Amino acid sequence: MAKKILIVDDEDFFIQPIKMLLERAGYEIHVANDGMSGLTKARLVKPDLIMLDLMLPGMDGYQICRLLKFDEQFRNIPIVIVSAKDTDRDRELGKTSGADQYLTKPINPQELIMLFKRLLG
Repeated sequence: MAKKILIVDDEDFFIQPIKMLLERAGYEIHVANDGMSGLTKARLVKPDLIMLDLMLPGMDGYQICRLLKFDEQFRNIPIVIVSAKDTDRDRELGKTSGADQYLTKPINPQELIMLFKRLLG
């Protein structure tokens, strides 16, 4: 059974190559393009890992991360923030929101695959 990854990002040009890369690596990929649909999809799909952008329409990635991490059902699902924001403050906010990892765009595809393999066991 393939592990399920939910990508929550509003930039299609970023999502598509990552989705193809992860599908080739054997993962089942689900996509949401804004905060609310990201939360809804997380509840429907019950992903094994969530890849989350910070700058999203409606609700930002920090809010989504907090809502999921404080929900008993999602507490143990790894959340990887992937953002263009690269300040220490952003990283600190990611950590206090409950994110398991913080990566900055552009990302290295091989590093991403290795990280996901490690987080998914």
